[in-house]
Amino acid sequence: MARIAVIGAGMGAMAAAARLAVAGHRVTVYERASTYGGALGRFERDGFAFDTGPGLLRLPAVYRDLFLKTGKEPLEDRVELTPTDPAARHLFADGTDVSLPNASRAGVVSALDGALGAGAGEKWGDFLGRARDAWDRSRRPLLEEPLWPDWQVLARDPYPALKQRRLLRSPRQAATLTEVGAWELGDPRLAALLTSYALAEGLDARTAPASAALLPYLEQSFGSWYVRGGMRELARAVYERCLARRVAFVFDAEVTGIVEKDGRAAGVELAGGEVAEADHVVLAAQPRPGAGPLRGREPWQDGDVRPGADRAPGRFTVLLALRGGRPADAVHRTVVHSPDPAAEAEAVFTTRHPAIRPTVTVLRPDDPATRPDDAHEAVTLTATAPPQGPFDWTDEQARERYADTLVEVAEAAVSGLRERILWRVVRTPADTEAETGAEGGSVPAPSLAGAGATRLHPGNRTRLPGLYLAGGWAHPGGGLAHAGMSGALVSGLIVEGDDFRGSQ
Repeated sequence: MARIAVIGAGMGAMAAAARLAVAGHRVTVYERASTYGGALGRFERDGFAFDTGPGLLRLPAVYRDLFLKTGKEPLEDRVELTPTDPAARHLFADGTDVSLPNASRAGVVSALDGALGAGAGEKWGDFLGRARDAWDRSRRPLLEEPLWPDWQVLARDPYPALKQRRLLRSPRQAATLTEVGAWELGDPRLAALLTSYALAEGLDARTAPASAALLPYLEQSFGSWYVRGGMRELARAVYERCLARRVAFVFDAEVTGIVEKDGRAAGVELAGGEVAEADHVVLAAQPRPGAGPLRGREPWQDGDVRPGADRAPGRFTVLLALRGGRPADAVHRTVVHSPDPAAEAEAVFTTRHPAIRPTVTVLRPDDPATRPDDAHEAVTLTATAPPQGPFDWTDEQARERYADTLVEVAEAAVSGLRERILWRVVRTPADTEAETGAEGGSVPAPSLAGAGATRLHPGNRTRLPGLYLAGGWAHPGGGLAHAGMSGALVSGLIVEGDDFRGSQ
């Protein structure tokens, strides 16, 4: 039985902790905040309740596997999972309104044909077929296996882009998601639909590899799911599973350093100077060599994937307490698209300012647990925004002005929105930074193949024996499902060592 110290109590950290405890190890989790869950936060007031992180779950099989492997108990025995159908309603700048069914490729094709015109659905369906090929080619190395030592082979894009024949020029293939939208989909509304998936993950479609086509493929193939009571309930279920497996949690415990002895990780040092010895250390927080537990340490060899230097964007969120009940025909998730996606990308990723007219996601869960009674409704508005630092989100006037912008955009999805507001709470990347410690309040994107392998995250094993990386800032990257996968990979590496070949 080994002693294992886990730094952070996010979803990747707890996924690793539960699996390691079941394997017979003594696991202690150290969390700088006063609670578990990481980005899966919750805000409550006056009988209203809101998720402050991800609002939906994709690839629920990751957490189903976690519960089966750590207790032979179905996830659905601990939380109520509900598929959102339709998966999303999309409102485009030209007034086009289309609702896409959940996990139904044929249904999506039919809906797009009906709303955008004959042939639009066929184009999207053909695109999803190519995205499926990319999924089949990259699923194992990107999600289910530790990052290969020769990770550079992932520099090649697995998406089989169509060759574009051009007069007097050699045929070309789309290399970025923006080019896929322009060259293969044609219709600007289909292109906006495609690139909105990248934007929601904090990816610039102008530079994201064509393999980012996996993002809509995963949603439209495996579905979107809501956890009854809010996504925080998923964090609670995983936390309780850890407790049942005798994982120890120490909250309000900031880890300031990693103890090294005889050339390997040997424990953690806490802010008060206390040292907790361990045989293995799992860092499940943003790996920042210049700050935090690493304190200038570089646990990467030459040629390893290292943390990206650029700050990823964050999320700007407005929590709305509304008078008036939720209409029976309201859709759980509506995406109101920007009239100028290119200008939005330029603002968020280049000039690092809020977009003048952003793409706004509107969440309206049909869940009594989110509201005081049926005469009220809880609604969440979200837009991808530049991180704290390049833009000052502590400026109160800037926060409120941008909140007004999101409310104005969202009125296309929620009739009479302004008149229904009882109160609102604004959350910015500055709040995310304060609560999670992520630099600038950035939200990590999922790993992607292609683009010269520049869209990968550091591997779960480091050059310092005994030190491992988990969570959204490590392989295979950001997102609830990906964080759970990272926990499975770290557990496998510790339990099975060099013989571990990936999750099954």
